[in-house]
Amino acid sequence: MSDGNKADIGSMFDSIAWRYDFLNHFLSFGIDRSWRKKAVRCMSGKYRDPEILDIATGTGDLALAALSLDPSSITGTDISPKMLEIASAKVRRKGLEGKIRFELCDSGNLGFNDNSFDIVMSAFGVRNFSDLQGGLSEMYRVARKGGTVLILEFSRPSVFPFRQVYNSYFRHMLPLTGRLFSGDRKAYGYLYDSVMNFPEGELFINILNGSGFTEVNEERLTLGVVSIYTGVKK
Repeated sequence: MSDGNKADIGSMFDSIAWRYDFLNHFLSFGIDRSWRKKAVRCMSGKYRDPEILDIATGTGDLALAALSLDPSSITGTDISPKMLEIASAKVRRKGLEGKIRFELCDSGNLGFNDNSFDIVMSAFGVRNFSDLQGGLSEMYRVARKGGTVLILEFSRPSVFPFRQVYNSYFRHMLPLTGRLFSGDRKAYGYLYDSVMNFPEGELFINILNGSGFTEVNEERLTLGVVSIYTGVKK
């Protein structure tokens, strides 16, 4: 993907930032909160006082959920300044400035040293990486030996008839509702395309293995609507 397309994605997310949280909860019927909590629970008790990096943090909901792990620090990165403004405002309201910080940063060029974090995570952001392999390589680079990559991402259900109902909702109702509430014509059409084109399941497991991660695992939630992927840097 070109730098121009990167800028387009950043601008697109800037345009819907003001409605992003509302639409996430509304369009998922509120289940997205439980998805994030479930993902974070996968790391419960695995590290003591972990240092955590949340890539494509958006408005910071996964970073906030990760506070349950009692981390020493959480850093969230994103390419959308307006998303980060909202994330920072949430943190200020909760008085958590000393625990969570945010940086404007592209997934393909993380400004952190090698072996810096115990957990490197992302929720619904990996499919937006301008260079999937490059972004995963960066996640591997900044993870410590024995550290974990944790990825929550949309999948495509396979069970009849839920698959057909889901596809129809995702292709037609979700973009229409997203446009009505956000005023953006392209963003929620892009969401459908990005999910349909993402190499989920075994394909993504193979990509994670090829990026150097071991003990790669996938757990599907809500009849396969989303998947939690984990892998370890040896």
